[in-house]
Amino acid sequence: MSKIATREAYGKALVKLGQINDNVVVLDADLSKSTKTNDFYKMFPERFFNMGIAEQNLIGAACGLSTAGKIPFASTFAMFATGRAFEVIRNSVCYPKLNVKVCATHAGLTVGEDGASHESVEDMAIMRAIPNMTVLVPADGVETEKMIFEVAKYNGPVYVRLGRSAVPVLFDENYKFEIGKGSVVRDGNDATIIACGIMVNEAILAHEALKEEGINARVINMSTIKPIDRDLIIKAAEETKAIVTAEEHSIIGGLGSAVSEVVGEECPVIVKKVGVKDTFGESGTPAELLKKYGLTAEEIVNAVKDAVSKK
Repeated sequence: MSKIATREAYGKALVKLGQINDNVVVLDADLSKSTKTNDFYKMFPERFFNMGIAEQNLIGAACGLSTAGKIPFASTFAMFATGRAFEVIRNSVCYPKLNVKVCATHAGLTVGEDGASHESVEDMAIMRAIPNMTVLVPADGVETEKMIFEVAKYNGPVYVRLGRSAVPVLFDENYKFEIGKGSVVRDGNDATIIACGIMVNEAILAHEALKEEGINARVINMSTIKPIDRDLIIKAAEETKAIVTAEEHSIIGGLGSAVSEVVGEECPVIVKKVGVKDTFGESGTPAELLKKYGLTAEEIVNAVKDAVSKK
């Protein structure tokens, strides 16, 4: 199975987008080689702006460009985009509902050796809480490209969460992405695993392992965290009576919380959350960190068994 980091796919998608849309501009905070916006700079230097290590200015400039009819894609690491630039995103992007796309890379624990200071495990929660903000997390390179093209068409603030490490390609070119819609990638009626980002692959591996034990788990790729696909969640709750969420993010405020809010209001069933358990990360290889913090197919399998036993 081939692999590509979602940040790599993002850089390639920007180039393709730039070739067909002259209004697309890209801004970065002195990290373009890491965020892969450097790909766009090489092709369209007159439409690329390096704002330096000044994340608030990065977002502010993107706001100005959006008011002039441009479609700005602003990138830096997720920790800095949602941390250092929070107030500008809240008050200058989302409050007036400007057409700014914040595409943040190096999200989650798989930043790896950079350690806790750079491992954003709360960014989805922060962005999800802001009115008018759409929050997206692609599962692989194919979905990333399709997502970026849809984001460019959408008029309004968007946060796209991208990763550093290479991840398996799960979808082919026939895959369709739609903002606000999840997709069932494996069928099953004993339980439902709702995952996003790199955890979609782990959810598929868990599905296969559970099948060998006679448990058929549905797997949903929930690549839109906000607005979340309420209908798909309610259908899963009604039909399978047990849900496990899986995310490379804190279990507080992210996908698990969003799913629980829908389930609690509409169709109360047990929801187990696989994710970072209210703690900071640390330095290590991505594989080491995912295992230590329980972001694995094995943990999903155990959570599904526990949920099924409590139905």
